[in-house]
Amino acid sequence: MSTSEIGRTVDQPSIPPGRVAVVTGAGGALGSAMTTRLIADGVRVACADVSLEAVQRVAGAVDPSGARVLPVRLDVTSETSVAEAIAAVVAWGGVVDILVNNAGICEVPVPAWEMPLEVWSRTLDIDLTGVFLCSRAVLPGMIARGWGRIVNISSIAGKEGKHNPIAYAAAKAGVIGLTKATAFEVAAHGVLVNAITPGSIWTPNWAAMPAEDRVQYEQRHPVGRFGRAEEVAAMVSWLSGDECTFSTGAVFDISGGRAGY
Repeated sequence: MSTSEIGRTVDQPSIPPGRVAVVTGAGGALGSAMTTRLIADGVRVACADVSLEAVQRVAGAVDPSGARVLPVRLDVTSETSVAEAIAAVVAWGGVVDILVNNAGICEVPVPAWEMPLEVWSRTLDIDLTGVFLCSRAVLPGMIARGWGRIVNISSIAGKEGKHNPIAYAAAKAGVIGLTKATAFEVAAHGVLVNAITPGSIWTPNWAAMPAEDRVQYEQRHPVGRFGRAEEVAAMVSWLSGDECTFSTGAVFDISGGRAGY
Protein backbone atom coordinates (compact mmCIF):
# COMPACT_ATOMS: atom_id res chain seq x y z
CA MET A 1 0.00 0.00 0.00
CA SER A 2 1.36 3.41 -0.94
CA THR A 3 1.82 6.14 1.63
CA SER A 4 -0.97 8.06 -0.15
CA GLU A 5 -3.40 5.41 1.08
CA ILE A 6 -2.52 5.69 4.75
CA GLY A 7 -2.53 8.70 6.96
CA ARG A 8 1.26 8.75 7.40
CA THR A 9 4.24 6.45 7.11
CA VAL A 10 4.10 3.35 9.27
CA ASP A 11 7.70 3.20 10.52
CA GLN A 12 7.25 5.53 13.48
CA PRO A 13 9.23 5.00 16.68
CA SER A 14 7.91 4.70 20.22
CA ILE A 15 4.60 3.00 19.46
CA PRO A 16 2.80 2.63 22.80
CA PRO A 17 1.79 -0.79 24.13
CA GLY A 18 -1.72 -2.15 24.07
CA ARG A 19 -4.00 -4.11 21.82
CA VAL A 20 -4.50 -3.10 18.21
CA ALA A 21 -7.92 -2.71 16.63
CA VAL A 22 -9.22 -2.08 13.13
CA VAL A 23 -12.52 -0.20 12.84
CA THR A 24 -14.00 -0.18 9.36
CA GLY A 25 -16.33 2.60 8.27
CA ALA A 26 -14.54 4.77 10.81
CA GLY A 27 -15.19 7.98 8.92
CA GLY A 28 -18.84 8.08 9.98
CA ALA A 29 -20.49 8.95 13.27
CA LEU A 30 -20.65 5.38 14.59
CA GLY A 31 -17.11 4.53 13.56
CA SER A 32 -15.78 7.75 15.03
CA ALA A 33 -17.48 7.00 18.36
CA MET A 34 -16.05 3.47 18.37
CA THR A 35 -12.57 4.78 17.62
CA THR A 36 -12.84 7.34 20.41
CA ARG A 37 -13.99 4.75 22.93
CA LEU A 38 -11.35 2.17 22.05
CA ILE A 39 -8.57 4.74 22.30
CA ALA A 40 -9.93 5.73 25.72
CA ASP A 41 -9.72 2.02 26.64
CA GLY A 42 -6.00 2.05 25.82
CA VAL A 43 -6.33 0.35 22.45
CA ARG A 44 -4.38 1.49 19.39
CA VAL A 45 -6.83 1.93 16.54
CA ALA A 46 -6.51 1.83 12.79
CA CYS A 47 -9.53 3.78 11.65
CA ALA A 48 -10.30 2.58 8.14
CA ASP A 49 -12.66 3.93 5.54
CA VAL A 50 -13.03 4.21 1.78
CA SER A 51 -12.50 7.94 2.32
CA LEU A 52 -8.99 8.57 3.63
CA GLU A 53 -9.83 12.24 4.18
CA ALA A 54 -12.70 11.29 6.50
CA VAL A 55 -10.56 9.07 8.73
CA GLN A 56 -7.74 11.59 8.75
CA ARG A 57 -10.22 14.06 10.26
CA VAL A 58 -11.37 11.49 12.80
CA ALA A 59 -7.79 10.60 13.72
CA GLY A 60 -6.86 14.24 14.21
CA ALA A 61 -9.88 14.83 16.41
CA VAL A 62 -9.62 11.79 18.67
CA ASP A 63 -5.83 11.64 19.08
CA PRO A 64 -4.00 14.80 17.98
CA SER A 65 -0.68 13.26 19.02
CA GLY A 66 -1.08 10.53 16.41
CA ALA A 67 0.47 7.94 18.70
CA ARG A 68 -2.55 5.69 19.04
CA VAL A 69 -4.42 6.07 15.77
CA LEU A 70 -3.63 5.25 12.15
CA PRO A 71 -5.96 6.44 9.38
CA VAL A 72 -6.09 3.91 6.55
CA ARG A 73 -7.94 3.86 3.25
CA LEU A 74 -9.94 0.65 2.93
CA ASP A 75 -12.46 -0.50 0.33
CA VAL A 76 -14.09 -3.48 2.03
CA THR A 77 -15.40 -4.79 -1.29
CA SER A 78 -11.88 -5.24 -2.69
CA GLU A 79 -9.84 -8.28 -1.66
CA THR A 80 -6.67 -6.42 -2.66
CA SER A 81 -7.55 -3.30 -0.68
CA VAL A 82 -8.35 -5.37 2.41
CA ALA A 83 -5.05 -7.25 2.18
CA GLU A 84 -3.05 -4.05 1.74
CA ALA A 85 -4.83 -2.24 4.56
CA ILE A 86 -4.33 -5.09 7.03
CA ALA A 87 -0.66 -5.33 6.03
CA ALA A 88 -0.28 -1.60 6.71
CA VAL A 89 -1.88 -2.00 10.14
CA VAL A 90 0.39 -4.92 11.04
CA ALA A 91 3.42 -2.91 9.90
CA TRP A 92 2.29 -0.11 12.21
CA GLY A 93 1.02 -2.02 15.23
CA GLY A 94 2.51 -5.48 14.91
CA VAL A 95 -0.79 -7.38 15.10
CA VAL A 96 -4.54 -7.05 14.70
CA ASP A 97 -6.19 -8.13 17.95
CA ILE A 98 -9.63 -6.62 17.39
CA LEU A 99 -11.72 -6.13 14.27
CA VAL A 100 -14.91 -4.09 14.26
CA ASN A 101 -16.77 -4.63 11.00
CA ASN A 102 -18.75 -1.41 10.96
CA ALA A 103 -18.65 -0.34 7.28
CA GLY A 104 -22.06 -0.38 5.65
CA ILE A 105 -24.59 1.38 3.48
CA CYS A 106 -28.37 1.43 3.21
CA GLU A 107 -29.87 1.81 -0.24
CA VAL A 108 -32.87 3.94 -1.15
CA PRO A 109 -35.99 2.14 0.11
CA VAL A 110 -37.88 0.78 -2.88
CA PRO A 111 -40.01 -2.38 -3.05
CA ALA A 112 -38.43 -5.65 -4.18
CA TRP A 113 -39.96 -5.51 -7.64
CA GLU A 114 -38.33 -2.12 -8.27
CA MET A 115 -34.91 -2.89 -6.80
CA PRO A 116 -32.14 -2.53 -9.43
CA LEU A 117 -29.72 -5.44 -9.45
CA GLU A 118 -26.70 -3.13 -9.20
CA VAL A 119 -28.09 -1.56 -6.01
CA TRP A 120 -28.78 -4.99 -4.51
CA SER A 121 -25.29 -6.19 -5.41
CA ARG A 122 -23.51 -3.10 -4.08
CA THR A 123 -25.33 -3.33 -0.74
CA LEU A 124 -24.44 -6.99 -0.26
CA ASP A 125 -20.86 -6.38 -1.41
CA ILE A 126 -20.30 -3.72 1.27
CA ASP A 127 -22.54 -4.88 4.10
CA LEU A 128 -21.94 -8.65 3.93
CA THR A 129 -19.04 -9.61 1.68
CA GLY A 130 -16.96 -6.82 3.24
CA VAL A 131 -17.45 -8.41 6.66
CA PHE A 132 -16.29 -11.75 5.27
CA LEU A 133 -13.22 -10.32 3.52
CA CYS A 134 -12.03 -8.34 6.54
CA SER A 135 -12.64 -11.22 8.94
CA ARG A 136 -10.84 -13.67 6.69
CA ALA A 137 -7.84 -11.36 6.53
CA VAL A 138 -7.34 -11.10 10.30
CA LEU A 139 -8.40 -14.54 11.53
CA PRO A 140 -5.15 -16.45 10.79
CA GLY A 141 -3.15 -14.09 13.00
CA MET A 142 -5.73 -14.20 15.79
CA ILE A 143 -5.84 -18.00 15.68
CA ALA A 144 -2.04 -18.23 15.74
CA ARG A 145 -1.87 -16.01 18.85
CA GLY A 146 -4.80 -17.69 20.58
CA TRP A 147 -6.66 -14.43 21.18
CA GLY A 148 -8.92 -12.24 19.09
CA ARG A 149 -12.18 -10.33 19.05
CA ILE A 150 -14.39 -9.67 16.05
CA VAL A 151 -17.47 -7.48 16.45
CA ASN A 152 -19.81 -7.35 13.48
CA ILE A 153 -22.27 -4.47 13.24
CA SER A 154 -25.51 -5.92 11.94
CA SER A 155 -28.82 -4.10 12.41
CA ILE A 156 -32.31 -4.50 13.76
CA ALA A 157 -33.08 -4.90 10.04
CA GLY A 158 -31.39 -8.30 10.23
CA LYS A 159 -34.05 -9.42 12.71
CA GLU A 160 -37.19 -7.79 11.35
CA GLY A 161 -38.06 -7.06 7.76
CA LYS A 162 -40.61 -4.29 8.25
CA HIS A 163 -39.56 -0.71 7.52
CA ASN A 164 -36.31 -1.90 5.92
CA PRO A 165 -35.11 -2.05 2.29
CA ILE A 166 -34.74 -5.66 1.17
CA ALA A 167 -31.06 -5.60 0.26
CA TYR A 168 -30.12 -4.01 3.57
CA ALA A 169 -32.29 -6.43 5.55
CA ALA A 170 -30.89 -9.41 3.65
CA ALA A 171 -27.29 -8.30 4.12
CA LYS A 172 -27.69 -7.61 7.83
CA ALA A 173 -29.43 -10.95 8.38
CA GLY A 174 -26.49 -12.50 6.55
CA VAL A 175 -24.08 -10.80 8.96
CA ILE A 176 -25.84 -12.55 11.83
CA GLY A 177 -25.49 -15.93 10.11
CA LEU A 178 -21.85 -15.24 9.24
CA THR A 179 -21.18 -14.27 12.87
CA LYS A 180 -22.62 -17.47 14.25
CA ALA A 181 -20.88 -19.75 11.75
CA THR A 182 -17.49 -18.07 12.15
CA ALA A 183 -17.77 -18.08 15.94
CA PHE A 184 -18.37 -21.82 15.94
CA GLU A 185 -15.28 -22.39 13.77
CA VAL A 186 -12.86 -20.36 15.88
CA ALA A 187 -14.19 -20.71 19.44
CA ALA A 188 -11.60 -23.32 20.36
CA HIS A 189 -8.80 -20.98 19.24
CA GLY A 190 -9.49 -18.17 21.72
CA VAL A 191 -11.23 -15.96 19.15
CA LEU A 192 -14.66 -14.60 20.00
CA VAL A 193 -17.01 -13.37 17.28
CA ASN A 194 -20.19 -11.49 18.12
CA ALA A 195 -22.71 -9.23 16.44
CA ILE A 196 -24.55 -6.08 17.48
CA THR A 197 -27.98 -5.14 16.12
CA PRO A 198 -28.57 -1.40 16.54
CA GLY A 199 -31.90 0.26 16.00
CA SER A 200 -32.03 3.83 14.71
CA ILE A 201 -28.91 5.57 16.00
CA TRP A 202 -28.77 9.35 15.89
CA THR A 203 -26.36 10.79 13.33
CA PRO A 204 -26.28 14.20 11.62
CA ASN A 205 -28.17 12.64 8.69
CA TRP A 206 -31.31 12.44 10.79
CA ALA A 207 -31.27 16.21 11.31
CA ALA A 208 -32.04 16.74 7.61
CA MET A 209 -35.25 14.71 7.90
CA PRO A 210 -38.58 16.50 8.50
CA ALA A 211 -39.46 16.53 12.18
CA GLU A 212 -42.65 14.52 11.74
CA ASP A 213 -40.69 11.74 10.00
CA ARG A 214 -38.10 11.67 12.79
CA VAL A 215 -40.88 11.22 15.33
CA GLN A 216 -42.09 8.15 13.46
CA TYR A 217 -38.64 6.61 13.69
CA GLU A 218 -38.40 7.44 17.38
CA GLN A 219 -41.75 5.83 18.07
CA ARG A 220 -40.61 2.54 16.58
CA HIS A 221 -38.46 2.15 19.69
CA PRO A 222 -40.40 1.50 22.92
CA VAL A 223 -37.98 3.70 24.85
CA GLY A 224 -39.15 6.58 22.64
CA ARG A 225 -35.87 7.94 21.32
CA PHE A 226 -32.97 7.35 18.96
CA GLY A 227 -29.96 5.49 20.22
CA ARG A 228 -26.63 7.26 20.63
CA ALA A 229 -23.41 6.34 18.89
CA GLU A 230 -21.65 6.31 22.26
CA GLU A 231 -24.03 3.59 23.48
CA VAL A 232 -23.10 1.35 20.58
CA ALA A 233 -19.42 2.14 21.14
CA ALA A 234 -19.74 1.07 24.79
CA MET A 235 -21.06 -2.31 23.71
CA VAL A 236 -18.24 -2.65 21.18
CA SER A 237 -15.81 -1.84 23.98
CA TRP A 238 -17.03 -4.68 26.19
CA LEU A 239 -17.17 -7.21 23.37
CA SER A 240 -13.63 -6.25 22.37
CA GLY A 241 -12.06 -6.56 25.79
CA ASP A 242 -10.81 -9.07 28.32
CA GLU A 243 -14.02 -9.05 30.36
CA CYS A 244 -15.86 -10.70 27.49
CA THR A 245 -14.75 -14.32 27.78
CA PHE A 246 -17.83 -16.55 27.50
CA SER A 247 -19.94 -14.88 24.81
CA THR A 248 -19.42 -15.84 21.19
CA GLY A 249 -21.74 -16.34 18.26
CA ALA A 250 -24.16 -14.07 20.10
CA VAL A 251 -26.31 -11.20 18.86
CA PHE A 252 -26.44 -8.22 21.22
CA ASP A 253 -29.48 -6.04 20.73
CA ILE A 254 -29.26 -2.28 21.15
CA SER A 255 -32.56 -1.15 19.65
CA GLY A 256 -34.38 0.49 22.52
CA GLY A 257 -36.69 -2.48 22.92
CA ARG A 258 -37.63 -2.58 19.24
CA ALA A 259 -36.58 -6.24 18.87
CA GLY A 260 -39.11 -8.67 20.27
CA TYR A 261 -36.59 -11.51 20.39
